Amino acid sequence: MPKSPQSHLNPRQPLVVDTTKLPRQPGATRALNRVVPAPADLGLEMISVPEGSDLTLDMSMTSVSEGVYISGTATGSLTGECGRCLNEIDKSFEVSIAELFAYADSTTEETTDEDEVGRMQGDLLDLEPAIRDAIVLMLPTNPLCRPDCPGLCPDCGVHFDDLPADHSHEEVDARWAALRNLSKNEE
Repeated sequence: MPKSPQSHLNPRQPLVVDTTKLPRQPGATRALNRVVPAPADLGLEMISVPEGSDLTLDMSMTSVSEGVYISGTATGSLTGECGRCLNEIDKSFEVSIAELFAYADSTTEETTDEDEVGRMQGDLLDLEPAIRDAIVLMLPTNPLCRPDCPGLCPDCGVHFDDLPADHSHEEVDARWAALRNLSKNEE
């Protein structure tokens, strides 16, 4: 049973790779080094790769019997806010990518589900899903500006780093508040 056709890939898109110069002979390898703009919505709610920022791809394409194996790294920058103190986070990342893209009508296409392995369209492959998966899976759901971030005081909302070491708030149990008021009246 034929699978539903994928949308046509545009070779002018920055994360679409043309493999025509890679011989379809197992073991043939070509370098894939480029700087591309980051796609939209690449991240989580509190931390992400800014849209349009540089993503540096340092990868190799290897021809295998079933398709093209892409391996290497993607590097770029992350921006967001700390989950404890809400300070801005600006840092770089490096993530490993290792993905097989199956040729059309290969045995891999017949033996795997459509979302298990990347699919090639002719000589074109789309790196965006593989890069998106690798980056989003390495991002923390609760990012921190630094590992020992003390956060904010829950009572006054000031960053603990800006408060004295003996900072505290007097907490009075509501059940004893009336007695406290009695002692103030006697003075």
